[in-house]
Amino acid sequence: MLFKRSPLSLAVTLVIGGATLSVPSTLFAQSVSANEAAIPVIEVTALGVDENANLIVAPYNILEEREVFTRGGNLGDLLNGLPGIHSDSFGGGASRPVVRGQTSPRLKVLSDGGSILDASDISPDHAISADPLLAQRIEVLRGPATLLYGGGAIGGAVNILDNKIPTAMPDSGIDSFIAIRGNTVADERAGAASVTAQATNNIALHLEGSLRESDDYKARNWTESRVDGTFSESKNSSIGASWIGDSGYMGLAYTYRDDEYGLPGHNHEYEGCHPHGSALHCGSDEEEEHDHEEEYEEVPVVDLNSRRIDLRGEYNDPVAGIHRIRLRGSHTDYEHHELEEGVISTTFRNKGYEGRIDIDHAPVFGWHGVVGLQFSDTRFSSIGAETFIPVTDSSMRSVFVVEHYELTESWHIEGGARYENQSYKPVRDPRNRPSYDKSAFSWSAASIWTLTDDTSLAATFSRAQRLPQSQELYARGVHLATNTYECGLVNHPLTCGGAANNASIEKETSRNIDLSLRKHTGALTYSLNLFRNNVDGYIFARTLDQYEDFRLIKYTQRDAVLEGLEAEISYEFSPVLAATVFGDRVEAHLSGVDRLPRISPQRVGARVNFMVSNIETEIEYYHVSRQTDVAAFESETPGYNMANISLNYSFPADARYSVFLRGSNLLDEEVWSHTSFLASVIPMPGRSLSAGFKMSF
Repeated sequence: MLFKRSPLSLAVTLVIGGATLSVPSTLFAQSVSANEAAIPVIEVTALGVDENANLIVAPYNILEEREVFTRGGNLGDLLNGLPGIHSDSFGGGASRPVVRGQTSPRLKVLSDGGSILDASDISPDHAISADPLLAQRIEVLRGPATLLYGGGAIGGAVNILDNKIPTAMPDSGIDSFIAIRGNTVADERAGAASVTAQATNNIALHLEGSLRESDDYKARNWTESRVDGTFSESKNSSIGASWIGDSGYMGLAYTYRDDEYGLPGHNHEYEGCHPHGSALHCGSDEEEEHDHEEEYEEVPVVDLNSRRIDLRGEYNDPVAGIHRIRLRGSHTDYEHHELEEGVISTTFRNKGYEGRIDIDHAPVFGWHGVVGLQFSDTRFSSIGAETFIPVTDSSMRSVFVVEHYELTESWHIEGGARYENQSYKPVRDPRNRPSYDKSAFSWSAASIWTLTDDTSLAATFSRAQRLPQSQELYARGVHLATNTYECGLVNHPLTCGGAANNASIEKETSRNIDLSLRKHTGALTYSLNLFRNNVDGYIFARTLDQYEDFRLIKYTQRDAVLEGLEAEISYEFSPVLAATVFGDRVEAHLSGVDRLPRISPQRVGARVNFMVSNIETEIEYYHVSRQTDVAAFESETPGYNMANISLNYSFPADARYSVFLRGSNLLDEEVWSHTSFLASVIPMPGRSLSAGFKMSF
């Protein structure tokens, strides 16, 4: 059951029983004095419309530019610690966010509302090709409030906002920044620079770039002090221009990304493993006597290149009845090589385009909102030793609508729907796997009751359908990054060798309930979110057999239930002192008693914020519980305590200059991340000190 007598659930029980509790809607939100009656209007770009903070249905977090810069790291590590958010880190080069126990493909990662067409949804060792160092803002929407981007995103959506296509003229004709940062745990050296300049009365130009290098990171009790294969190097650059007028803007940008990072945990001893029915066979005695590890002394390396063209535009009040038309388009040419001792072993490519149009319309019979369409066409291929997915052409077409209605001064209702068609066509496939072409329909309904001027209660009900991705359908072969032999859905239900059974594949259908109680202003603020997802035909990687650390997995469909909570409570004692307690919990199980793998453990903690003169100090401590609710063939992971301290200083003469100092894992705990595929292979980084400087001019 959801409310076991755990420390977190006991705390929540006490919270609900008390009359004076409060949580901010965002983790880093500025406190508002109690005598301010106005409710802020918060622009969450991913929602498509600007809303009063009390009328935003989805539980959300917003990280502004400063928080993004000072927290640092890859996307998953950067967001780890926000309510309901963990990460599935894969060494130092790749890290995806895990929201409510779910990551890709049930979590959408967006670049200003557009999909990131890379290979990160295929495997956790593939980096997300978006650079947080250049991000101006990151928005996180939790729960099934993402019909604008995909019906199957029951985890939520992460929207990364940047300025590579300017949307407004710089106030003084030029707007720029330079930033540097580093840390001790991996000897990180990182820097970023950006400049936006007015070229003519209507044309703005933008240029930006970043560089990040880090060595293998240190971990407590690790034999060689540093964890081999956790190094990384990343280079990003972008040039853009836009035409800006009184009614909006239209612009283009070209972005180039070049990464090189290690892949810890690879073991070539298992290269010859293959299935015999539902059992795993790992070679003859003669093969087992051969020492594969001696052949591959160097850690494998990913050499990643991504070239992307973005088109973005907005047109305000084009005709009567239309508030805004929003256009997003992109073309991506993504490629990465996996190198073994300097020689290309496998190449992954993803090339294609995506487009979407959002129309924000004026009220019609009292309803106002967004309607739109989205489409994409891509070709994904893997060539080489780990070709476990065929070359596949994919296309997606969808239409969507999300509408709002003010029923009374106290009641706000929402409704949304999305129709989506997805097709896959394997090409140059020696196994002749069948094409797949099906459609899905999702809808949601929500009601928000404004209890007081600054407090609201929201309930969301939705039915969301997700169609399987190409890996879940067609995988067949060794995947050394995760030490698995993968079998897709189109094979026999229990083996990899059976005949294709495309007709038996069902849509993944989830029925979801979200409840949120929030207070936004005053000395006392709070946010309490409860959710439950009942999923028919949940697609997961079921382990059929295991040999040492190598597993035979089969993508399988079974009914599942995911439920949990996120809570955050803050109190501003004075203009210089505030305190927060927070926690989250997820339980996930299949029909019967089986558990889902890699589900984030319970977390509960507190933080204290001081603001004296121009120095802001934050002290944070939280406990992550031991994860004992594990799937078949999955190991338990121990709990740990995390202590962090950060100091931010803005120069008194000019707030455009700032420095920060942050200590992470100050207790130097040995941390094993249960949400990672490497949970029992390598630990997370040990004690670290980070520092940085940023100058805007």
